[in-house]
Amino acid sequence: MKPERTLIIGIDIDGTVTEPSSIVPLMNESFGKHLRYEDCFAYNLATVYNITEEAFADWLDKNGERLYDEAPVHGTADAVLRNWYHQHRLVYISAREARHRDVTLNWFSRYQIPYHELDLIGSHDKLAAARKWRVDLFLEDRLENALQLSEDLEIPILLFDTPYNQGTLPELVHRVYSWEQVDTLVKSWPIKHILR
Repeated sequence: MKPERTLIIGIDIDGTVTEPSSIVPLMNESFGKHLRYEDCFAYNLATVYNITEEAFADWLDKNGERLYDEAPVHGTADAVLRNWYHQHRLVYISAREARHRDVTLNWFSRYQIPYHELDLIGSHDKLAAARKWRVDLFLEDRLENALQLSEDLEIPILLFDTPYNQGTLPELVHRVYSWEQVDTLVKSWPIKHILR
């Protein structure tokens, strides 16, 4: 039986642990645009950049390694995660493909970001992985994932505020604005009572 306040925390990587705006300069460079992060009103950047899904998939295939290597840390994510490591179980569940494991691990090492599990599932559908790891809580930036996980697993989701995830949120999904705020909420577990 796990200690009273130990949580299994599911954590997305891109846009959650990494700075959500980090993809924009690389996309601008590749597609000759001058968009700002604030212009990214949709998670699907093919829509934002007015390119085909195939063109975006091809771009990500060619530039994913650079993107994952160069992305800065989102706020104080590294410090918060280091503080959590000895108390909670940190399970990163990412849509990154398994072939990006080395660049991901090198990035984690560079920023001294600890982990217990790293599950690169190659898909935005994180439900099966979240079930497999039996997460108590999930940190995410993609609205569709937040809605699916909260509804199907009936767990709290902390959704990092971005231009592309605006909208009305159900009871178990809580919009957060910083890693400091996330840290405060986790320390105040159970979060369900805070979200009401």
